[in-house]
Amino acid sequence: GGPVGAFAAFGAVTASPDLGVGRSFTPGVTRWVCLECGSPLMAQFEYLPGQVYVPLGVIEEADQLQPRVHCHEDKRLSWLHIQDDARRIEGSARGHLNAAAEGS
Repeated sequence: GGPVGAFAAFGAVTASPDLGVGRSFTPGVTRWVCLECGSPLMAQFEYLPGQVYVPLGVIEEADQLQPRVHCHEDKRLSWLHIQDDARRIEGSARGHLNAAAEGS
């Protein structure tokens, strides 16, 4: 087991108020946090260019976002039953996400 996070990928995100310049504590990853409390708000990964990842917990209307893919299916919690027809990928969806961003 381990932590479970759900994220939505976007081509671009506008934050209000402006979050300024993100910080990199891990090579190839830039993260933005709330300037008041430090909660994670979004991240960009060099290996997923042109995409921004936002934790679903910070999106007010996350229930309106229909997933297109579920990654790390091999790590899914045994009690978590997601009932949709979205593609399931064991491990990282990096290749799938890059292809989708390129329009392939």
